[in-house]
Amino acid sequence: MSYEKIKYNYEMGFWSRQMVAVAVRKGVISAEQYAEITGDAC
Repeated sequence: MSYEKIKYNYEMGFWSRQMVAVAVRKGVISAEQYAEITGDAC
């Protein structure tokens, strides 16, 4: 899973903020990328 795929899935409503946060915890994306995707700090 890439940053672009996660961003797309979030924007399309397939992923929730919690799901994006799991990607941060698993090291797939950074906290900064989480903030870019969701508009919130992680």
